[in-house]
Amino acid sequence: MIQQQGGCLCGNVRFATTRPPTRVTVCHCRFCQRATGSAYMVEPIFDGDALTVLSGDAAVYGHRSEGSGKIVHIHFCRDCGTKLWLSFERFPDVIGVYAGTFDNPCWFSIDPTLSKHIFLDVARTDTIIPPDVPTFPRHATENDGTPNVPTVFAAPHLIGSTP
Repeated sequence: MIQQQGGCLCGNVRFATTRPPTRVTVCHCRFCQRATGSAYMVEPIFDGDALTVLSGDAAVYGHRSEGSGKIVHIHFCRDCGTKLWLSFERFPDVIGVYAGTFDNPCWFSIDPTLSKHIFLDVARTDTIIPPDVPTFPRHATENDGTPNVPTVFAAPHLIGSTP
């Protein structure tokens, strides 16, 4: 059983995942930019029962997604404010972990067969997208679950340049 641990800055909230992620989303939306204070969020996605809280009690903030209109639950340390993982009204059986909160944030692969980049329509114009990864201007699926057609670049792609 894989057990990768992580936690907040102050150490009060600790968690472990018991399986590898089912996929990895690299999200460039404004919510993720603001939530991480960065250009994008690397978010390994796990089955909901793959995360165990080892210590502490995360607080939860509910935010209505501009994209889906559904609530995104941000789980964070009430003492130091570190955002740890997300749960979703839209996808109730999964959780997304803020990758940087793992003790080893590189333990999982961002393999093109299991990952995607979303919300490229609001990505920083100096972001380079790796080749062979499915990309989407917004979500990968419509609110009704209909999949959107990805764009896959054959070579590294600079956001803001023509494909």
